[in-house]
Amino acid sequence: MMAVTDQTAADMVCSFCLTSDGAAMIAGPGVFICDSCVAAFAEILFEIKPPSITTVADVQQNLPDDELLAVLPKVAAASAQPGRQLALLVSKARARGVTWARIGAALGITRQAAWERFSGEE
Repeated sequence: MMAVTDQTAADMVCSFCLTSDGAAMIAGPGVFICDSCVAAFAEILFEIKPPSITTVADVQQNLPDDELLAVLPKVAAASAQPGRQLALLVSKARARGVTWARIGAALGITRQAAWERFSGEE
């Protein structure tokens, strides 16, 4: 994991709470976690009693329609985030002279499939 320095705030959405409110973000492979979620997870990890488990589906089921609709663009942004990260990494690899064959092999696809998917990103 690494602290994010070369992303714009619009590209970063916490993969857990779906916020992009200028919070500090930590990047993982195609995901981000904001400082608020890190603090919440740390609090849960260090509690004496085990936390109650609430799934995303449970939370979404209880949301009023307007709030549920407000979440849709955030989820769409979060789901698009790994694709943008992958494209950025492929672009960096190409800038270093890494061949399409090696990129394809790393992704488990052919050289041609890698080129077709990412060549417009250069």
